[in-house]
Amino acid sequence: MDNYLILNTFDYPILSLLLILPVAGAVGCLFLRNERALKFWGLAVTLATAIFSCQLFSNFNPATSKYQFAELHNWFPALNLDYVVGVDGISVLLVLLTTFIMPLCILCSWRHIDGRLREFLIVLLLMETAMIGVFVSLNTVLFYIFWEGMLIPMYLLIAVWGGPRRDYASIKFFLYTFTGSIFLLVAIIALYVTTGTFFIPALMEPNYPFPFQMWIFLACALSFAVKLPVYPLHTWLPAAHVEAPAAGSVILASILLKMGGYGFLRLCLPIAPAATLACMPYLIGIALVSIVIGGYLALGQSDIKKLIAYSSVGHMGFVTLGIFLLSEQGLKGALLQMINHGITTGALFICVGIIYERTHSREIDHNAALAMKMPRYVTFLGLFCLASFGFPGTNGFVSEFLVLIATFAKYPLAGAAAILGAVLAAAYMLRLLQKMIWGRSDGHGLPEQDRDGQRTLWDLDLREMVTLGCLAALVLWLGLYPRPLLTVMDRSIVHLLEQVEARTAVIEASAVKFVEAPRTVNPGL
Repeated sequence: MDNYLILNTFDYPILSLLLILPVAGAVGCLFLRNERALKFWGLAVTLATAIFSCQLFSNFNPATSKYQFAELHNWFPALNLDYVVGVDGISVLLVLLTTFIMPLCILCSWRHIDGRLREFLIVLLLMETAMIGVFVSLNTVLFYIFWEGMLIPMYLLIAVWGGPRRDYASIKFFLYTFTGSIFLLVAIIALYVTTGTFFIPALMEPNYPFPFQMWIFLACALSFAVKLPVYPLHTWLPAAHVEAPAAGSVILASILLKMGGYGFLRLCLPIAPAATLACMPYLIGIALVSIVIGGYLALGQSDIKKLIAYSSVGHMGFVTLGIFLLSEQGLKGALLQMINHGITTGALFICVGIIYERTHSREIDHNAALAMKMPRYVTFLGLFCLASFGFPGTNGFVSEFLVLIATFAKYPLAGAAAILGAVLAAAYMLRLLQKMIWGRSDGHGLPEQDRDGQRTLWDLDLREMVTLGCLAALVLWLGLYPRPLLTVMDRSIVHLLEQVEARTAVIEASAVKFVEAPRTVNPGL
């Protein structure tokens, strides 16, 4: 395994610590009775996890494609099953995104959750461990355990703290994602039976026969496509977003959707490269349909949450498009799009939670004409909407620009279709901004004061300013200077492409040799 791993050199197992800290925090919640203490405890645990994770970025070596900070321990020797974790230039960025978003989920729920607070924090912390576990696992069984482990906390977030139709939304979310996961489990078992190992980097080495690759690719791709999601497997997403509490919507948009794209990068492309090439035209077509359909559906929404949810279908279509272009710019754009979408769309869902707390409505027309009443709020909202449709100078522009360059370089017609999705994104986001900032209210929204003279519609407080300010800083930093992230992912992306190209060339050469081989003639005939 030395060919794949750079063992952890810290005095402590940093990746295992990131997995253990949230679990320990969840256990600590059981011993706290005061609600204020519970909130600060949850915030402290997620902040500590985020601070520790920063060492992954500051100590990461971008000159190698090996998995760094690795830990390896015997787990079940009889099955050749080890506990092995590590991060490369792809997964380390998603770990950092996860640990950065979680404290903001606590902050945006500070006043919103007024029942079963202890259980709410326990669910959030357990989900953080599961999400980090998916990104650091280098063992397919461990990967699958964490992959399935996050379903229950997310189901509970929607079913217990969700909106009026939470039962429908939570069951639909669970059934869609669990059904997709069954196909992933079948692929994991098939790979183990064939190779005798669960170690993910070792599974990338054999040149599997093309039919076997195709079955593995289809099984994994179905699971990841549901999670991403792509059209037409997206129907669980709007319901889940609309009914989930603010923190649940942020986690769904910022992290859970990214696991589908990560699965394609980590398993499908390197393990089944020939099948990837064979399916590439169809997946590019699906990606383009997702981009355009997501934009059209978002354009017709009157519910702010539904609009942002459908916009995610379009944005994740850009991720799928970038991945299956199989070019360096496309893959970098796809990974950067995952990070940027997590930041921008997470911020938009926090903005929805803030205004819903004041007006108790998510309808656009019920939350109109906010410019004079909430100037700080509409400033942040405007920045995040601009970033969402890729306005130059924001983070969304960089990632979409890379994907579009790669698309036009390979398939100009596909690039033209993707441009249509970008135009639709500008249309529905500018429509949202125009109505919420300057539009005429229909009278449903609350007045600035109630009958007793108390304020009912107030601008952002310090907690909300800090929450949105952190996300706004990232939007501008990555929009103006994305180089640090591109440097971190560079070697891993290049290595992934080299794996795909080299192994595909071997399979194609074998096929040509088989076709051109002279037939043996039986002289007795």
